[in-house]
Amino acid sequence: MSQNSFTPGVVAGRLAPDQYQEQFSDLHPPLQDHEALVAADRCYFCHDAPCITACPTDIDIPLFIRQIATGTPDAAAKTILSQNIMGGMCARVCPTEDLCEQACVREAAEGKPVLIGQLQRYATDHLQTKGVHPFERATETGKTIAVVGAGPAGLSCAHRLAMMGHTVTVYDAKSKAGGLNEYGIASYKTPGGYAQDEVDWLLQIGGITVETGKALGDGLSLEALQGDHDAVFLAIGLGGVNALGLEGDDKTGVLDAVDFISELRQASDVAQLPVGRDVVVIGGGMTAVDAAVQAKLLGALNVTLAYRRGRDRMNASVYEQDLAASKGVRIMTHAVPTAVHGNGAVREIEFEYVDDAMAGTGQTIRLQADQVLTAIGQTLNGSGLPDLDGRKIAVDGTGRTSLDGVWAGGDCAAGGDDLTVTAVAEGRNAAMDIHATLMGGA
Repeated sequence: MSQNSFTPGVVAGRLAPDQYQEQFSDLHPPLQDHEALVAADRCYFCHDAPCITACPTDIDIPLFIRQIATGTPDAAAKTILSQNIMGGMCARVCPTEDLCEQACVREAAEGKPVLIGQLQRYATDHLQTKGVHPFERATETGKTIAVVGAGPAGLSCAHRLAMMGHTVTVYDAKSKAGGLNEYGIASYKTPGGYAQDEVDWLLQIGGITVETGKALGDGLSLEALQGDHDAVFLAIGLGGVNALGLEGDDKTGVLDAVDFISELRQASDVAQLPVGRDVVVIGGGMTAVDAAVQAKLLGALNVTLAYRRGRDRMNASVYEQDLAASKGVRIMTHAVPTAVHGNGAVREIEFEYVDDAMAGTGQTIRLQADQVLTAIGQTLNGSGLPDLDGRKIAVDGTGRTSLDGVWAGGDCAAGGDDLTVTAVAEGRNAAMDIHATLMGGA
């Protein structure tokens, strides 16, 4: 956000110093022991549990909740982590309200599901805060695998491969491992440096080397990786950002929401981050909501989230939409940006209202804005990649690409939801197929 240092109206320190800690504190404080036991006691421990089917990583949810209820939270953590090695992060950011909790029998009967996400966090935190790693490496296989991308898919794949005795090198373009968990998730969801703590804990399995500052196509070629390793897993995410493509979108004060969130995530003091008085966020996904809420938490007076379709078409969950509204974010729907106005720096952004078929109505509106954050989608970057399916890498059900010995998963791969939990599942599943392939089906 340094580009906005001289933008009128975009300043740091809009709030009193003591307000920032409160604003960016944990969105959901962790359950205490008694609270966890009470929450676990509400589970019916269904034999044919619909919550398991709804979980992309197939965690045995009734089992881990029963283990909490019987006073063995570390055993519960191992049940979770055996399926989802990043279960701690997923407990914080996974849209449980649309997945496991939506499928909960208690939700259907009472409209109040078991607190599956919070119980998952309780169990994983109980184990991880001890610094304990519950898994051990198998005997060395002598096989080496390159994983490109140290986000949820890459780290999940690397851990499972290392656990099965392979040697893994993880390459990432950023200076830290973690991917979107480190750079792209709202700070109030994972305060206290949790993303890096989880990476450090995960790497305790051994057999994994992380090399940062190395991007595919920038000193790192897929062909060379194939030659140097027995297999390659691509988890490169979506590094490009779609541009507005409007008249005036190059004005000072217009920036990517991804960069806004990343800078906030890496800030040692959020009070020093400049934010506008009147902020407009364009988009309808999680990135847009996270950017809008954080702009409000930084002290922006007016924050509007503008989306081109109705709220029922937004990629952000209803829960996230309601969270934004509860923080004072105005959500404006059926509005398409048409121009950015201002003399050097943005002053206003103009929208045209559209109908459900995206046809213009002729009605326009101008919103005051000294900062515009764009979150209108990301694109795949890279050259020499395997065949694409649309704008992502084509994969089969196990993550195999069109290139022999190359698998892919996470946001860069076609077919899955752009969720942390889905990326973890895809990384794990690809690792199992890589292992079976390298070991001759063993």
